[in-house]
Amino acid sequence: MTRSRRRYLRALRSALIAFRAPLLAAVIAFGIFVPAALPAAGPEASVVQITTFKQPPHWDEPWRSGHVRGSTGTGFVIAGKRIITNAHVVSWAKEILVRSYQRPRSYVAQARFIAHDADLAILEVEDAEFFAGIEPLRLGGLPDVRSTVTTIGYPAGGDQISYTRGVVSRIESQPYAHIGNRSFLAVQTDAAINPGSSGGPVMQGDLVVGVAFQNRTRLENTGYFIPTLMVRHVLDDIEDGRYDGFPDVGVYLSRLENDAFRRYLRLPEELDGQGARIDHVLPVPTTEALLRVDDVLLAVEGRPVGSDGTVLYRGNRVHAGTVFDAVQAGESVHLELFRDGARIEVDIPIYVYSADRAEGTQYDRLPRYFVYAGLVFLPLSADYLSAVGERGQSAIEHPNLHYALHFHGYERPEERRRESVVLARVLPHPVNADLMLHERSIVDRVNGVRIASLDDLPGAFAGAAGEFHVIEFLDGGRFAVIDREEAEDAHSGIASDYGLSSDRRL
Repeated sequence: MTRSRRRYLRALRSALIAFRAPLLAAVIAFGIFVPAALPAAGPEASVVQITTFKQPPHWDEPWRSGHVRGSTGTGFVIAGKRIITNAHVVSWAKEILVRSYQRPRSYVAQARFIAHDADLAILEVEDAEFFAGIEPLRLGGLPDVRSTVTTIGYPAGGDQISYTRGVVSRIESQPYAHIGNRSFLAVQTDAAINPGSSGGPVMQGDLVVGVAFQNRTRLENTGYFIPTLMVRHVLDDIEDGRYDGFPDVGVYLSRLENDAFRRYLRLPEELDGQGARIDHVLPVPTTEALLRVDDVLLAVEGRPVGSDGTVLYRGNRVHAGTVFDAVQAGESVHLELFRDGARIEVDIPIYVYSADRAEGTQYDRLPRYFVYAGLVFLPLSADYLSAVGERGQSAIEHPNLHYALHFHGYERPEERRRESVVLARVLPHPVNADLMLHERSIVDRVNGVRIASLDDLPGAFAGAAGEFHVIEFLDGGRFAVIDREEAEDAHSGIASDYGLSSDRRL
């Protein structure tokens, strides 16, 4: 090899080395060819965007369904290839799609369990490919007040994941807006929780300490998340393949801070500041057998109950009902009571209470109705009052609902009905032309038959033998009369004219 040839090869080798060095540095820096150089995935890799197409019913025209509309929410993967989100994200869903972090493809999901009382849902994805590379998030405990949390989710207004940091400002029982008539433990934070963020994890470090679920429109920088003790309760509940729900002991407690009232109940001075009075017992057989009005609840599961009805729970002063929320349906809770001048102890089994379903928002079942000769009868419910624009801030404040559910249900238990029935509307026809003034009135009797539920109506009309149908209402003793033969002749035609596929759903 000539000298000039050797010099050329040395120069070429030096040039290749000089070129390869920055190329290797680039490969290491950007991880183009070296997988080990990829940054470790954070919790966002387990957070999913949820798109739901839902179709709720019309509660004032229950034979019709509303328009299909889309909405978005958030969820996160936990052990067992399950996704946790809020119940309100997937309620009335016709289709659920999920998409994981930084991946373009969506997958079809199904709601395996929905806990409407706790506003939680468990989703499953049949396609195992969805979970490739996703590490499930682990559940932590109850965060401390003044500690910092981070909410991860997909708020409305964009498709990219969002992070908001805030401080835990309060831990106490709060009404859960989704169900409307239940209160459970909730954690307040100033981390933003906006529409679309619902169902997202609230993190401390690498642990989930809650599930974002609601805010207060009248308060600034205030959001709430469901603590993990509620999540664990739901996960334990569904281990047998079904969801029972959070049980209720079936009593109402009132504060017992008035000295005269305490002396009236013969509470000794050493119990000063302790004990809340049972002022109502719901019609639950086990509760009615063991508890009485004027019993004073002193302790639940060894936790002293204050005169304001609260207990000290993991460093927080919360409503005594929080202790019951830790128990599964059918299990027993140990109570210490003061009754008739003496301290007693009882173990009371508690179950899910559903007799007040109409007071809250209802899901999973289409509304029931019965139509006769254009008269539309429905069970009186908060859903119906919302549909007709009469619910306002609280359904329970509506005079019809209060009268039917409280005055007759609680204040006069001997007059309790399984459900109150309302003449919801009249489909106009000559046979019912003069009944418009009675719309939205609660039905007492039809042809002399007391209407204790919607199921009583068909028989009450069918069993009439006289010339008229007589419908009596609760308010003011009013009643209405229609011709029986004319009503029967017009019935099927009215249903056809108004597009009713059936005159009933019972």
